[in-house]
Amino acid sequence: MKKGLKKWRLLPMIAALAFILSGCGEPFLSALQPAGEVAQRQYNLMVLSAVVMVVVIIVVSIVYSIAITKFRRSKVGEDVIPKQVEGSHTLEILWTVIPIILVLVLAVPTVAVTFALADTAEMEEVDEEGNRTALVVDVRANLYWWEFNYPDQGIVTAQDLVVPTDQNVYFNVIASDVKHSFWIPAVGGKIDTNVDNMNTFYLNFDSGSAEQVDNLFYGKCAELCGPSHALMDFKVQTLSSEDFDEWVAAMQEAGEEESEPANDAIARGEEVFGPDGQACIQCHAVSPTSGAGTSQGPNLATFGERSYVAGILDNRDGEDSREENIKNWIRNADKLKPGNTMGAYNEDDLSDEDLDALTEYLMSLKVYTE
Repeated sequence: MKKGLKKWRLLPMIAALAFILSGCGEPFLSALQPAGEVAQRQYNLMVLSAVVMVVVIIVVSIVYSIAITKFRRSKVGEDVIPKQVEGSHTLEILWTVIPIILVLVLAVPTVAVTFALADTAEMEEVDEEGNRTALVVDVRANLYWWEFNYPDQGIVTAQDLVVPTDQNVYFNVIASDVKHSFWIPAVGGKIDTNVDNMNTFYLNFDSGSAEQVDNLFYGKCAELCGPSHALMDFKVQTLSSEDFDEWVAAMQEAGEEESEPANDAIARGEEVFGPDGQACIQCHAVSPTSGAGTSQGPNLATFGERSYVAGILDNRDGEDSREENIKNWIRNADKLKPGNTMGAYNEDDLSDEDLDALTEYLMSLKVYTE
């Protein structure tokens, strides 16, 4: 019995640790470390809700403590009958008005912020030449990858979203297959991507916060969409306004010209990728100005610049690890992301020599580097 009681003594400590550690998180992923105007306003609402709840808990705890200490039978006697308050108008008014006030304290700011963040009228504003003044990105969610189309710039990419800092970026989000949910925790709340209708919202990426995380935020799918739901990640690269304009120009220029392979290995890899090889090009576009909403697989125009392969394997370390991760994905895509439409290529489908050449070609697909 005593041993059982000793074990139960650890429960408050474990509960306290769970509460404290729940507030820990990396700034590139944590909703508790806001990295933009939208995230900050939503965070303020969370703080307000937490404060109201803590105040209620404290008041109830005080009343409860007074009741069980001051009015114990050992103090007031066995024959004492508490004062009956049935029908007390004062108490009835108090416990009716106080909850209403608390609800209003929560509801008014929440409704105001909700309507403010839902206002996307700015994305329809145009300049004297009829060009849209706001940056708009069309987001398409697929099993299990993300496409980012910049309609006014005429460019498209996948898996890595590139955005400027310190300005509103507007998103039109939709899904190709099943419902997903677009979420960049550190920058703003999630929004559903539906198959039948498009949702619209905006985010703002703070430059100071972006510098703290090396200009790289993490995005997630927040809607259970299949066996690889937890692996449906994407990355967000933030640039200054000037660097973003340079990136757009580089993407547009790359879409207008065809580059020659830098060496024989890359040339061989391009053949393997093409219609006379594994026909990867049937599902994957390699031009940053084509393939929006039409490709079965992600656009690979910037594959060599991406932070992660397929959103889950590191593509930033040394050349050897990059190559191994790319090869691992091609050989084991069905195991690494169960349920994805790519499948896997074993040695009967793709020889080791062709895999080496294909890897070289994929790593050469670059458009812009800071």
